Amino acid sequence: MNGCVRRRQIRNATAISRCAWPGSRRCSSSSTRNFRNISLREPNIATSATGTIFDIQRSSLHDGPGIRTTVFMKGCPLRCAWCHNPEGLTASPLLSFLPEKCIGCGRCLPVCRPQGHRITEGRHELDRSKCVACGLCARECYAGALEMIGRDVTVDDVLEIVLRDRFFYESSGGGLTLSGGEPLLQAAFCKALLQQAKQVGLHTCVETCGQYSYDRLEAVAPYVDLFLYDWKESDTARHLASCGAGNERILANLRALDGDGRRIRLRCPIIPGFNDRPDHFEGIAGLARSLHNLEGVELLPYHPLGVSKLRRFGLDHEPLPQAQTDIPDSLSRWVEFLRQRGLVMLNGL
Repeated sequence: MNGCVRRRQIRNATAISRCAWPGSRRCSSSSTRNFRNISLREPNIATSATGTIFDIQRSSLHDGPGIRTTVFMKGCPLRCAWCHNPEGLTASPLLSFLPEKCIGCGRCLPVCRPQGHRITEGRHELDRSKCVACGLCARECYAGALEMIGRDVTVDDVLEIVLRDRFFYESSGGGLTLSGGEPLLQAAFCKALLQQAKQVGLHTCVETCGQYSYDRLEAVAPYVDLFLYDWKESDTARHLASCGAGNERILANLRALDGDGRRIRLRCPIIPGFNDRPDHFEGIAGLARSLHNLEGVELLPYHPLGVSKLRRFGLDHEPLPQAQTDIPDSLSRWVEFLRQRGLVMLNGL
């Protein structure tokens, strides 16, 4: 999710013994999980206030105003071709495997009951068709070749980390941002966390793709100071082809959120060869002018960080064609394009 185009640093996560994938039998898996075919089933909003995250990034400067702590939630209803956080797609933890880090110690072999690991002539191979994502191998791997990405947390767990930087929030106008993945697929947890954050006086942001039922937005909206709302593509057919869903529900939720008087910032990724077209940016301009509670528009340059992650998580996905590098000249051009149409741009260019 969200902010689909900024750099993220994967940090160490504790091993998780839970291994149920959404929409599948417990502990089932395939040799390679197709990037586009992971279940898009929307979880029930009535869940306990325990969440699954894959990172907490402190001192963030790109996820809302001021200095912030960004909590990255797991699970996403979209499958954007340029996704730079594929570890956030699934609701459950993923096993990361970097064979170049393996030192051949073999500690993973006896703890893997399905016998998914094999070391032959110094070469470590992982058969993901046997992997149940139990995390036992990662616990034994002190070299860092195997790592579970994702962990269950409580509201108190997260707030303890977030509040460490309270001084910086107060001095910069920052606070807490929920991102992902799509945070509102875990709406009950997000609501509980945002409630507690507001009780201790934190500014709150939610970065969202908008692809879910509106009751999720309604549940958290009273505790959110600013929504960072993704708008990826103005053309519905193109959106469907590259994101796995059309933009009709996203647009309807955006208009409903605006109608409820909630503060919004549009965030629009620039994807070379996909949406860097005048008609799309004319669409952004028209949409922005129709909103009554818009803070401004922020354009986000593409970078190929997600491509390097696909192999380590066993996701089968081809990199987006013609989108290999950042293009600052293009960013400046489209910022000026929208400024000339009267929009408030938040890029600082």
